[in-house]
Amino acid sequence: MDAQPITRPGIAERKAKGKDARGRTPPSSHSGWRPAADRRDPVALLDEQNITREPDLVPVRHGRMMISPFTFYRGAAKIMAADLEDTPTAGLVVQLCGDAHLSNFGAFASPERRLLFDLNDFDETLPGPFEYDVKRMAASFAIAACNNGFSAADRRASTRASVSAYREAMAEFAEMRTLDIWYAHLAEDELMNAIRSKVAATTKAGRKKKKAKQAAKAAKKAQKRAKKSREKAHTRDSLQALSKLGEVVDGRYRIVSRPPIVVPFRELKAASGMPPEDLSHALHEQLVAYQTTLQDDRRHLLERFEVVDVARKVVGVGSVGTRALIVLLQGRDSQDPLFLQVKEATRSVLEDHLPKSRYEQSGERVVQGQRMMQAASDIFLGWTRGVDVKRHFYWRQLRDMKGSALVEAMTPIALTFYARICGWTLARAHARSGDPVAISEYLGGDDEFDQSITDFSERYVDQNEQDFQDFVKAVRSGRLEVLEGM
Repeated sequence: MDAQPITRPGIAERKAKGKDARGRTPPSSHSGWRPAADRRDPVALLDEQNITREPDLVPVRHGRMMISPFTFYRGAAKIMAADLEDTPTAGLVVQLCGDAHLSNFGAFASPERRLLFDLNDFDETLPGPFEYDVKRMAASFAIAACNNGFSAADRRASTRASVSAYREAMAEFAEMRTLDIWYAHLAEDELMNAIRSKVAATTKAGRKKKKAKQAAKAAKKAQKRAKKSREKAHTRDSLQALSKLGEVVDGRYRIVSRPPIVVPFRELKAASGMPPEDLSHALHEQLVAYQTTLQDDRRHLLERFEVVDVARKVVGVGSVGTRALIVLLQGRDSQDPLFLQVKEATRSVLEDHLPKSRYEQSGERVVQGQRMMQAASDIFLGWTRGVDVKRHFYWRQLRDMKGSALVEAMTPIALTFYARICGWTLARAHARSGDPVAISEYLGGDDEFDQSITDFSERYVDQNEQDFQDFVKAVRSGRLEVLEGM
């Protein structure tokens, strides 16, 4: 029997789809956002997430979110998901990060040991309207700029830069061949060259005006910070993690105890109520199940390591309270460590507002979404169902040349530059799963979309500030428990 040919829409048809979407949902429709009249209590939304979280860690989560409106925003993906539900969309679907704020971009190592810049958190990933990620990203720049004390003009500049870079990059991807889009990435050399070019241009302009000289000075300082961050990322591996998280007892390494942030397995045994042999058996079963989700060559590689110790480790802001473990493994000897991180995967916050994931297992949802969006993914990325079959997990390396930007220390020129990098990166991620031709046609060649999303972001700054104040009041009144400084 002859195979039936698969027909694909042509370029003209794809452009027409984007043009029709632009007619139905003009880019200007994204401006003028106002909260819904029946908007749910933001504190109640956050408290709903606490029900299934580790009770002793929930106050830590609250403490981290209380630091500033910016850290609150990082932990408030559920609130924004609810706000985005009734916002205009063009009907152009991509694989969403689901929580594309600026701190969820960063550096990590590719399997070829090259440092790449990309999205690095996919706990909320789900297919959906591309605008959701763009708005989450753009609003994060507006909130971060406000948090850093920038002027209104500088705040708008960084916010708009993220959206402009997204639109311009999508136009480039619309002209690229399919495989070229898939292979596109931002490596460290390209990033450092871009920083050097920006510094050179700013320095040249700084010879004429006083304000430009100040900008040139700030650009050089940002370049030094970027170089330092790059060098630090290259040192962040399992051996470095061992020096920070390990200790030698009776001639063998084990994970140090630093409760409540790091609590070793040996201390959790007593609290779990399970016999030690049952816990050990459960861990072994989890490891075997996880290995089946890896490619054969990577499973073979992992089998050369043995488990040495396990601990609970608190990570992030929004994730605090979900189950998260680190596993110390050893290869040929004690100086051949491998740290794996095991994170609980819950339902995406977007699943309350968009079609549910086609993956029954939330850990698989995270892994497959990450593979779809990232230019290169961790070779040890996999998933399991927990001992409690209602809980799902995904596995990855704990540290693999991971690096992140220190947003709070950024000057306006640095944040604007970073915004353009993030905008390009998000567009590349969306172009892999969505239709860059249709999306680019929708975005258009003018700045109408940029202005509209910037307006949305400015308005969301005010809403986030109000939500933050409501959250702080809930803590101060005793409605929510808090543990600060952790």
